Amino acid sequence: MRYPIDPDSFGFLVTDLTRLIRTEMDRLIAEAGLGITPGDARTLSHAARAGSIRQTLLAERIGVEAMTVSSSLDRLEAQGLIVRSADPADRRAKLVRVTEAGEAMLARIAPLAARLRAGAGQGVSAEEWQGFIGTLKTVRDNLTAVRESGRKVAAE
Repeated sequence: MRYPIDPDSFGFLVTDLTRLIRTEMDRLIAEAGLGITPGDARTLSHAARAGSIRQTLLAERIGVEAMTVSSSLDRLEAQGLIVRSADPADRRAKLVRVTEAGEAMLARIAPLAARLRAGAGQGVSAEEWQGFIGTLKTVRDNLTAVRESGRKVAAE
């Protein structure tokens, strides 16, 4: 007997949404002629979200290899959108910080993201959208807690 796969299960829905959001945002960024690649825009956005962050942790949060984020950061740094500095806690590690020019680039990206959200939210009331966002935050927090408890168990 074959195991039935539900294409509308939580994991598939989240994966589909992630792929669709990324594809559409990539298209919007490429069409906008901002002078950065969609991948670089993603890296810049994640760096801004995190504040000053180690390069390796930034790669983990984005879900890419360290070399991939390093190449993106090289391009962003060459354009003056980010700066890297030695981490005072570990001189071998690099901290990434978004510059004022990077903030200005993010301000150019923001209307594209708003356009994407508007399209995604068609037919959804403001109340439903806020509830949806709240549910996503709860699920994220729950999965973070599960991950952390798993790390603690593995360390024991």
